Amino acid sequence: MSIFNYIVKDTDINNRIDRLLTDLNPNHSRSKIQQWITKGLVTVNGQKIKANYRCEKDDEINWSIPEPNEFKIEPENIPLEIVYEDNDLLVVNKPKGMVVHPSADHQSSTLVNALLYYSKELSTIGGKERPGIVHRIDKDTGGLLIVAKNDHIHIALTKQLQARKIERIYEAIVQGVIEHEKGLIDAPIGRDPKNRLRMAVVDDGKPSITHFHVLKRFKEYSHVICQLETGRTHQIRVHMDYIGHPLVGDPKYTGNGWLNTDGQVLFAKKLGFNHPSKNEWMEFEVDLPNYFKDLLLKIDTE
Repeated sequence: MSIFNYIVKDTDINNRIDRLLTDLNPNHSRSKIQQWITKGLVTVNGQKIKANYRCEKDDEINWSIPEPNEFKIEPENIPLEIVYEDNDLLVVNKPKGMVVHPSADHQSSTLVNALLYYSKELSTIGGKERPGIVHRIDKDTGGLLIVAKNDHIHIALTKQLQARKIERIYEAIVQGVIEHEKGLIDAPIGRDPKNRLRMAVVDDGKPSITHFHVLKRFKEYSHVICQLETGRTHQIRVHMDYIGHPLVGDPKYTGNGWLNTDGQVLFAKKLGFNHPSKNEWMEFEVDLPNYFKDLLLKIDTE
């Protein structure tokens, strides 16, 4: 069991203890933290408290995180859209709403569960929880991903990612009308100091570069293409919000707003890379999903 300590700061005063601990423990859900509190694993100034306790200045919070229970990742017969496959790798079109790999809080129905059923050959670089996974996209972002079948290919593709040689192009619908045709956002991204569940543009963040250009303007929205030069967590979502044009429906950064989109309107549409074994450039592109097309039609008639 791991033990942690935190002294309440001015910015934390009157914050609920369960909310503050959720910010301080971004890998754990609020419901999980409420369970810790119920079990007496959280104390304030040496006393057990309830989840709705309001923090006061200089409160000393101590909490213990139980060791995670080991869980077995089972193959599941979940349909996959395989865009390309050979002896070394797969290119998969992940649907919106599917988590890429299992975690203690989400152990089934992930892309990894589906991959384990589909193929006996997956790289082991990512460990037992991420077999074959070279790069990820968010649960509510659909689109193209590369899956490695062996470690040699995985390492080679990872080096391409690090060297910014893999082409990743997304389409998105953002709030507001972007006046200029194209732009480059060069702003470092790191953990949001005010909310540990979010990422933000921060001075000490990692270098992050996004290119974008406008495909079409609507009355209150813009349809854009975004190309990643780097690949930080939530990069497009953070960068577009940073320039005042957050993604439509993004629950973490802007709220769902008026359009019921069930998550951010973002799709990984095009993927290009040099195949490590064939030593040739390969490009893949898929059609926009129906929900995305329907939303474009909807905002075009408003």
